Amino acid sequence: MIESIQEKIFSTDVNTVLARELSVKPWQIENTIKLLDEGATIPFIARYRKEKTGELDDQTIRTISDRLTYLRNLDTRKQEVYDSIFSQEKMDDEIEKSIVNATTLAEVEDIYRPFKPKRKTRASVAKEKGLEPLAKIILEQDKKTILSDILPQYVNEEKGVFDTSEALKGAMDIIAEDVSDNTKVRTALKRLYNNIGIVESKGDKEKESVYSQYYEFSQPVNKIASHRVLALNRGEKEGFLKVNISVDLKEAIYQIEKIYVKNNYECADVVREAIADSYQRLIHPSLDTEIRNTLTDIANEGAIKLFGDNLRQLLLVPPVKGKICMALDPGYRTGCKMAVVDETGKVLETGVVYMTLPNHDKEVASKQLKTLIKKHNVDIISIGNGTATKETEMFVANLIKELDKKISYAVVSEAGASVYSASKLAAAEFPEFDVSLRSAVSIARRLQDPLAELVKIDPKSIGVGQYQHDMPKARLEESLDGVVEYCVNTVGVDLNTASAPLLERVSGLNKTIAKNIVLYREENGEFTKRNQLLKVSKLGPKAYLLSAGFLRIPGAKDKLDSSSVHPESYDAAKKLLEAVGYSTQDIGTENLKNLETDAEKIGFDNLSEQLGVGIPTLKDIISELIKPGRDMRDDLPSPLLREDILDMKDLKPGMQLKGTVRNVIDFGAFVDIGVHQDGLVHLSQICDRYIRHPSEEVKVGDIVDVWVLSVDLDKKRISLTMRKPKEVNTAEQY
Repeated sequence: MIESIQEKIFSTDVNTVLARELSVKPWQIENTIKLLDEGATIPFIARYRKEKTGELDDQTIRTISDRLTYLRNLDTRKQEVYDSIFSQEKMDDEIEKSIVNATTLAEVEDIYRPFKPKRKTRASVAKEKGLEPLAKIILEQDKKTILSDILPQYVNEEKGVFDTSEALKGAMDIIAEDVSDNTKVRTALKRLYNNIGIVESKGDKEKESVYSQYYEFSQPVNKIASHRVLALNRGEKEGFLKVNISVDLKEAIYQIEKIYVKNNYECADVVREAIADSYQRLIHPSLDTEIRNTLTDIANEGAIKLFGDNLRQLLLVPPVKGKICMALDPGYRTGCKMAVVDETGKVLETGVVYMTLPNHDKEVASKQLKTLIKKHNVDIISIGNGTATKETEMFVANLIKELDKKISYAVVSEAGASVYSASKLAAAEFPEFDVSLRSAVSIARRLQDPLAELVKIDPKSIGVGQYQHDMPKARLEESLDGVVEYCVNTVGVDLNTASAPLLERVSGLNKTIAKNIVLYREENGEFTKRNQLLKVSKLGPKAYLLSAGFLRIPGAKDKLDSSSVHPESYDAAKKLLEAVGYSTQDIGTENLKNLETDAEKIGFDNLSEQLGVGIPTLKDIISELIKPGRDMRDDLPSPLLREDILDMKDLKPGMQLKGTVRNVIDFGAFVDIGVHQDGLVHLSQICDRYIRHPSEEVKVGDIVDVWVLSVDLDKKRISLTMRKPKEVNTAEQY
């Protein structure tokens, strides 16, 4: 029998299930799963196995991977539950069918609940006293059963049943547990809780807290917003709130009685009483926890997805290329830590400048910075947005007005900079600098290349989520690692300048191989060919296959080595050029501007067959030959650079400003408008049409036009709108 159930459980057609869920074809799912099982990475599959997957994107492939893991775990759990029930000799056709048809782990656990080994309960104690037969008699609710006649049969002083009332009470405890464990009961009540349940919270009105809006709060289970669920959880955890789910008691009891109560005779009344006890003592506390856990799981997934979306946009903020950058990490008593880095991020000079407190000699500081700007030919200034930012920004705004050359500045988020600067990685990278100077270097590099710098920091410390510290750690890390992996491999990596932390995010590489690549570079000089990677310790053919296409060598003799054309397609690329009358020397030049048109004349089908590659790969090769190593971030809006500053006191309702979206959350977006305090654009103020979530209209890094709605100087709150007012005072634009 075990073998037969195993066949049924594992006969689930995963391809069909996933194809239906994702609206793709079974063969696409089958090929993708095969590639994943062979150890191929998601970026590699999405970029270089398009023919196999039918051009599925990385998000879909990642979803397939996640769901495949879940479904396989589901099958494993089904087998474990079946084996356990079978070994207890309690398996029957109905239970077997339920296990086979279960589609979620929660369903499987509900099926297993009555058979799961339990700690000592009132029901188990009653069973030990021999009262289970009495409970079964009562549950039958036979109209001929007279309890006063049968109860004395179960009085047994040796087993601890001293009178008929104890016998009846023990039988009712057994019935109550049976009701609580019943799968049909739990299914019906879960449906009820989800349909009419109310999430309620209460708090002590005399206690001041950020949760005051939840001191008298209620909202339907099926309508409560995810960010409210997370806020309630945190408020409860911190001791300010008491949260529960309420449901109509009569309706809940009625749903159970429909399943258990058969008539109106004496035993039925006992069953009703046991049902009421079961609901109050066992079922409601259990379902309250379960429904709240489900709401939390949904909220967590939503928050993790939002965090991932924000992180993706932050990592893909366009770099400020080819600029010598001076960074200032603002401070008061300890001064502003300063670092100057060249176009490649190499540190040229560091120091400390004092200009934020009234007793600081600002003339000396101004002279010091002007000297450094002239000495290193600084093009741009990067200011961290921490303590003393406003004073630093005002000083810089005045300073650049006195310079002979045009210089702009940008305020960058320094979230996580202190975490990085105190890390072993930073100590290894800059052993000669103290922690504060490392932070200044990081702030400079964040402006030059956000992706290359931010990959060094734990994503949770970057500050673009909501309630991230409340999320399940493993799930959050898995999701954010996937986002970082996507960004790094989508952009590609310069093999000769990339740090080890950046390299280890490349498809097919790990921490050890990444360190070995850097070590090889230090010992042998720069890479001149991609195939030199095979000389790196522990980087074998499999790792080379999965990583080579994402590692670029700008300026390489073989121009294909500077592109994202995979080495396995080099021959096809060269044959393509030959077929349309060009050579490898034409790669990336104006000569190839009509390459796609020339290829179309021959016919993609003909070229595909002739070159032995699929049409999607052929089109990718053509695109790369025209613009090898193109950085997709170049097509995105550049960071907002400033030359002047406003004070929060200068803001007036109706004033128009330009700002940078710093964070997107469920109820709005925070926008940096250059006054040190980010303003909030509420969901209702993002656009004129109805949207369910801010991410439908804005993303982190967007440059947006906003108008001031209100300013609260005491609470340091700025309300903004992106909905253009009918009349705007143009004199108030900034």
